[in-house]
Amino acid sequence: MGGLRDVEYLPEPSDRSIVSAVDPTVIGFQNEWRSEIMGWAPLPVEPVARTRRRPRSLGGLVFFALLISASLVMWQNQWVIVELPPPQSEWAFADSGIRSLQEDGLSGAGVRVCMVDTGIDLSHDAFTGKDIAFKDFVGTSTTPVDYGAVAHGTLMAGLLIASGHQTGSAPNVTFAMAAALQDNGDGENTGFDKDVADAIRWCQFDFQADIISLSLGGTERDDGSGEGSSAAATRQATDAGVFVVAAAGNDGLEDDGDVASPGSVRLAISVGATTQTGEIWGNTSVGAREDAEANQRESPHQKPEIVAPGHRIISTGEDNLWYSSSGTSDSTVFVTGALALILEDQPLLKPSASQDASCIERVKLSLAQSAQPLSADGHDVRSGYGFLKADSWLANIGAVSDC
Repeated sequence: MGGLRDVEYLPEPSDRSIVSAVDPTVIGFQNEWRSEIMGWAPLPVEPVARTRRRPRSLGGLVFFALLISASLVMWQNQWVIVELPPPQSEWAFADSGIRSLQEDGLSGAGVRVCMVDTGIDLSHDAFTGKDIAFKDFVGTSTTPVDYGAVAHGTLMAGLLIASGHQTGSAPNVTFAMAAALQDNGDGENTGFDKDVADAIRWCQFDFQADIISLSLGGTERDDGSGEGSSAAATRQATDAGVFVVAAAGNDGLEDDGDVASPGSVRLAISVGATTQTGEIWGNTSVGAREDAEANQRESPHQKPEIVAPGHRIISTGEDNLWYSSSGTSDSTVFVTGALALILEDQPLLKPSASQDASCIERVKLSLAQSAQPLSADGHDVRSGYGFLKADSWLANIGAVSDC
């Protein structure tokens, strides 16, 4: 046993009761996965607060008494009393053009979307009746569970498939959640790069996803050893025609020089965040003009490609509550939902056994051409090609017979 004193032990993804001895010098990339990249800084996710009651005046007390009396009369006569709902982020769905496509009858039906995150809590009322596929790369659960700090995966899933109080962007997609991240005990969601890569491959090969949504990210390797496992899995998926939408990252205030990986992969769609006023959210990451191999990035693959709403977004949270969060995690799901609506309308764009990346090239070009510009200089390292306009994106793609 003396020879094993300086090794570390990692659980096998397929069976967590089995551990492998690993040379610690090969570990390190996964340690660079930060909660900031996954949408938690500088504002933590918070439950939507109840409105505080103001001190009541005598007139207010009289009004309150009358209101109670009227309520009793209504109850005795079986009249409906409507409760005031929590806030919504309807502005985000409307401004991005998603509601416009939904009004045209699109809902994501027939499109397969796989999300890699912390899991999902299906006990929320907004998921009532939802039938999802679930794969656990953190533990051994065979039923849906959320391992995250403040149920990050549940928040992201709600922006896509929720119904009821706030309808998601593509509520009728065929949906899968791959749990590959978890709370590290400090309120941060972290994960092993290999687990994320395995989850991406499961989405592609087992679930056969049309779109893989990644509200996560880390930094590229800087030791000269090449790209990480999750970036390699993303490249494999996009080369086969599977769309990958990934968060640009939230390190804008202390930027590391590029958008988060694996959104930095050429064919992936990297997404930055905006506020309700249309301004770039202060923490959204800056993209580099060159990729990790020092090759100049060319249109329509400059990073980030697009920005979408990502500030104080309301979505599903733990304990059947609605939460508010900020980050490129949120904006990523808006782009995922918009793309799902487009693939429903244009099914020939979806990956197939004989498909290559040509449809992704076509769709990304249309994305760049249809975005609402936020810079006079064309592509911008913070705002990309501009703000997401889902209806214009679909109109620009037009009828596609062959990519």
